Amino acid sequence: MNDARTDPDPVTDTLLDASLPHVVFDGWSESTFRAAIADSGLEPALARAVCPRGAVDLARAMHRRGDRAMVDRLRAADLSALRFRDRIAAAVRFRLEAIDDKEAVRRASSLFALPQHTAEGARAIWETSDLIWRTLGDSSDDVNWYTKRMTLSGVYGSTLLYWLGDDSPGHVRTWEFLDRRVDDVMQFEKVKAQLQGNPLLKPLLAGPNWALSKIRAPGPKRTDLPGHLTGDTEKE
Repeated sequence: MNDARTDPDPVTDTLLDASLPHVVFDGWSESTFRAAIADSGLEPALARAVCPRGAVDLARAMHRRGDRAMVDRLRAADLSALRFRDRIAAAVRFRLEAIDDKEAVRRASSLFALPQHTAEGARAIWETSDLIWRTLGDSSDDVNWYTKRMTLSGVYGSTLLYWLGDDSPGHVRTWEFLDRRVDDVMQFEKVKAQLQGNPLLKPLLAGPNWALSKIRAPGPKRTDLPGHLTGDTEKE
């Protein structure tokens, strides 16, 4: 399956579009996948080749489609006047506003809550958080790389669940919830910076930094971003 940072596969996109009318009735199921094949007119063998896990792969394709829309909007927006915490909040809001079909996302959340798919759901949220940090200009390569994505994954995941149940006009309660969660992240970043600045505690972080440098697979460096998206990620 394609990564969110690459061009979408046209066959997968065709199957995804054909599947959405069926998801509301059958969820991300084998029935939905078969209906999508039939409605799209694609050869079943080709559909199975690009989506070997069937509807699970289509649910992931829908998530990556939303990630791409978020990145496009972030790159087009002028966020230079915003504090960094507000840029993060804007990115999460852009990601949620990229969702065209709330019921399809609700069904995907149920799918990825199943024990056999929880790792896949966690990976999807992690990818979104990684894209937000990198699109906003993050270049950390130590323990910060991990903690930033870990905390933002918590923010995005909890805000998504809140948004799914929010019926307030314009989702105003969701955006208030999001602001509170982002404030929590920035407080965590402040404490972490203080620990790193303490000569007595800094050696404690050397081990995690070294371990993460060995296991992390960093994404490609973003050298094509407009200037208003880059900045000091430690500042509010």
